Amino acid sequence: MLNDNSKSYLHLHLIVFIWGFTAILGRLITLDALPLVWFRMLFAVVFIFIYIRIKKIPIVIPKKIILKFLVAGLIIALHWFTFFRAIKVSNVSITLACLSTGAFFTSLIEPIFFGKKIVWYEIFFGLIVVFGLSIIFNVEGHYTEGIILALTSAFLSASFAVINSKFVKEYDPTVISFYELSGGVLFFSVFLLFTNSFNTDFFQLTTSNFVYLLILSSVCTAYAFIASTAVMKFLSPYTVMLTINLEPIYGIILAVLIFKDKEQMSSAFYLGALIILITVILNGIIKSRTKAT
Repeated sequence: MLNDNSKSYLHLHLIVFIWGFTAILGRLITLDALPLVWFRMLFAVVFIFIYIRIKKIPIVIPKKIILKFLVAGLIIALHWFTFFRAIKVSNVSITLACLSTGAFFTSLIEPIFFGKKIVWYEIFFGLIVVFGLSIIFNVEGHYTEGIILALTSAFLSASFAVINSKFVKEYDPTVISFYELSGGVLFFSVFLLFTNSFNTDFFQLTTSNFVYLLILSSVCTAYAFIASTAVMKFLSPYTVMLTINLEPIYGIILAVLIFKDKEQMSSAFYLGALIILITVILNGIIKSRTKAT
């Protein structure tokens, strides 16, 4: 019989695999990035609200805090928008390779946000990441728009993670997620209203798009978020961090298997992506050991 730690470790790999599959769904869904994200957030809010009601989790918090959650929701919404837009204009492999730079954006943002000192080895690793990106730019220059969008998405993801790291210390992660996703829906709804985008065509979803959106919002968003919080009760942050770094690898492998020729990249691209991924993992190892000592 597996103990709780072993079960949680296997569960975490499943969650990371699911996150890697998010990019695949983004490619399969034929909607533009904005309506795709809007429907994803809306459906996820519904699923999380049902979970809150079943678990009887209290959601009453100060209005000032709710406002902060709503603004954070705009950041994660913009992250998803640039992420899925990058997939639409390039492909899954390009997007995931560039998205893995998020750890280094976090290293730059944290000192500004929390007033911490910049760590020398993170700057060194950041330069290596830039080198890996330069290889990708040189060999995949026709995907420049997708690369820029993916890097923007990585920056927004890092900003969101830094902001959320303060929230989770005081409030239930499920409640935070509920309000943040609601904020994303709210802000994007206002934009869609002002641009007169809410029309009959907007709400006409094909059967395949509807099914993919349900999977994306329920399994890849609501379930994965709640489950990832649960496994942290049994696993160290170090183990969680290293495993999460496998997401781009899972996603790129899945993309090649599913989309075949559309995702076949040059050997130089995989070299650049590998440099970035190895650097991210090494950074995590050193950071974890530094904190342990």
